Amino acid sequence: MAKVKVATDWLAACAGCHMSLLDMDGRLVEILDKIELTSSPITDLKHPPVQGVDVGILTGAINNSTNLAVARMMRKRCKCLVALGDCAVFGGIAAMRNSFDIRDALARAYEDSESTVDGHIPKSEEIAKPIKAKAVERLVKVELNVPGCPPSPDAIYFVLKELVEGRMPILKDELLKYD
Repeated sequence: MAKVKVATDWLAACAGCHMSLLDMDGRLVEILDKIELTSSPITDLKHPPVQGVDVGILTGAINNSTNLAVARMMRKRCKCLVALGDCAVFGGIAAMRNSFDIRDALARAYEDSESTVDGHIPKSEEIAKPIKAKAVERLVKVELNVPGCPPSPDAIYFVLKELVEGRMPILKDELLKYD
């Protein structure tokens, strides 16, 4: 049987969801026997292959033009897209910025912080343009939302195992726990 192709990426996130994925410990080895991890922020391969994957996993909110491009690419290149973690599912902590004018937020980060000396807001065509932070499914179609900050390794294992076996996971009870 061919391995299920899986790609992951993170957007506006802290890496906690990917750390939770790694915290599956021995179960990660079991899952890796059944999947081919084609790309991930924790591997050298950063983008899903052009020919596509079976499962795409995004963590983090979409809060700039680069995040949006990554989410659109992932959507285009995967059959099933999973939003993993509160930031991807609800907008998370990145969405706290939405209450402020973006110019004020950038000024606080680059010009007015206590550790900044002679700061300025960087400007370049290569820098992503900030947008209001949004949950992934607000901007691209998502088949499965897995909340949690971060989701537990048990929940992630369950989701991957179900998807590998061709079933759409239904999270409930301890697997749908918000810590």
